[in-house]
Amino acid sequence: MQSLIGTGVALVTPFKKDLSVDVEALQRIVNFSIDGGVEYLVVMGTTAENATLTEDEKELVIQTVIDTNKGRLPLVLGVGGNNTMQIVAELKTRDFSSFEAILSVSPYYNKPTQEGIYQHFKAIAEASPIPVILYNVPGRTSSNMLPSTVIRLANDFNNVVAIKEAAGDMAQAMQLIKNAPKDFLVISGDDMIALPIVLAGGAGVISVIGQGFPKEFTEMIRLGLNKKVTEAFKTQYFLSDCIDMLFEQGNPAGIKQVFQALGIAENIVRLPLVAVDDSLAGRLNEFVKNSIK
Repeated sequence: MQSLIGTGVALVTPFKKDLSVDVEALQRIVNFSIDGGVEYLVVMGTTAENATLTEDEKELVIQTVIDTNKGRLPLVLGVGGNNTMQIVAELKTRDFSSFEAILSVSPYYNKPTQEGIYQHFKAIAEASPIPVILYNVPGRTSSNMLPSTVIRLANDFNNVVAIKEAAGDMAQAMQLIKNAPKDFLVISGDDMIALPIVLAGGAGVISVIGQGFPKEFTEMIRLGLNKKVTEAFKTQYFLSDCIDMLFEQGNPAGIKQVFQALGIAENIVRLPLVAVDDSLAGRLNEFVKNSIK
């Protein structure tokens, strides 16, 4: 899965003031990310606010990204949840011809055991017609998919090809890198430690900030993959304050404020999320202003 090495970006869903999907803004975001040099695009991840989209809106977003991308970059589709049977049904009926892989989050709310997580992904792996990227994000799911479970899945199913690891735990990420099968990809799901994970042997990142600062962030990851440590950390330290600000009041409110400052999309989110406050908006605007060369 060489196409998943480097920087993927978890695309936002931009909204108009009437809270409808802003198709033109989404087209601008896709082109901005591609022009900035990202390696692949992730559609319908958490950053897309897919929990607040109707089924028709999800299909509109998916088709808009496919049409705008025009085959230029690999696409990954978020297909996950806490109803295993429903996910399996979608995997058996959806057209995946435009997608390189699916990204499937570990079940949330139900709080399954490690065996339950394994059986959930076993059912997904057996049903999926394309490769599967596992997604571990304990801060949202309330359960941590342990390295032993990930490695068991990677060894048992050839189409389980990667994990987006977003536990924020370098020791856990290193354990995955050390013990996973040879071609299994450990992809950072945390922008702040993406570079350290890459330097430890990770394959890259599925990023939020990467869609707002694609040229800078993708170059940093490439430098890391080539073990050009000093140069890579210059960009890491340049972006670190912004990364903190992006998640200070929740995702994707922060990155949407960056897009507003860039003139690409409005900073509008759907309840229960709210836009960043005036203080954070001002700081993000200032960072963007000082970053534009």
